[in-house]
Amino acid sequence: MAQIKDLTGPVALRTKGIYKSFGHIKALDDVSIDFPQNRISALVGDNGAGKSTLIKILAGALTPDKGTITVGDGNFDFLTPAQAIKNGIVTVFQDLSLVNCRDVVSNIFLGNERTRAKFMLDKKRMETEAAGLLEHLHIHLPSLRANVGELSGGQRQAVAIARAINQGGHILILDEPTAAMGVKETAQILTLIAQLKARGYTIILISHNMNQVFSLCDRVAVMRGGSVVAQLDTEKTSPHEIIELITGVEKKNASAYKTGT
Repeated sequence: MAQIKDLTGPVALRTKGIYKSFGHIKALDDVSIDFPQNRISALVGDNGAGKSTLIKILAGALTPDKGTITVGDGNFDFLTPAQAIKNGIVTVFQDLSLVNCRDVVSNIFLGNERTRAKFMLDKKRMETEAAGLLEHLHIHLPSLRANVGELSGGQRQAVAIARAINQGGHILILDEPTAAMGVKETAQILTLIAQLKARGYTIILISHNMNQVFSLCDRVAVMRGGSVVAQLDTEKTSPHEIIELITGVEKKNASAYKTGT
């Protein structure tokens, strides 16, 4: 039975009884999680715990075998990618899905281009809107016309987040957003995520980094073996307790799990 503590307040996104199998392999087993509105919720677990399968279902990339997804007042047996975006769920996967040979503006409006008469691209409008969005998010880039392949890892992550918001995302799923980044860029992305919360966004953060989880997140859902084993307020728990839940080992062995920066 999953542990549930202090899960109060409006819920932006809820999964209930989600099951998913791939042949004889059960990837998700009765996954029920509440993601509170205007909060940063961590989704943690070892590799193979089911995190990636769950976020692909929320993004519309996979269809669950059974269960319900609730977004606001809407209940869905499954979501298509278009339905996910229409309901404000946008996922920034680890690969970012950016086009390296195109510039910042083109990537922010990828699939959502502005047009004018005769279906011509309205490049001036897109550049103006992109500049306004980046300024609103306090994202500073060398140039809007720089190809994203020339940007640093942190800058590329910021562009991917800006694109998610430009698509209408207000529930943002961020999959290991600081992976392989240096200390300075990691701090900048974590600051950006905190600012998004302050602006009213709901954030779901997939991370293995306990320091980040406890410095940034309000809630943490722990997955193990395709199931949810706990949903806790970070103020009511500790990194050692979460590590014990992730690994299923006693606390005396929990220090072996990664807790670094």
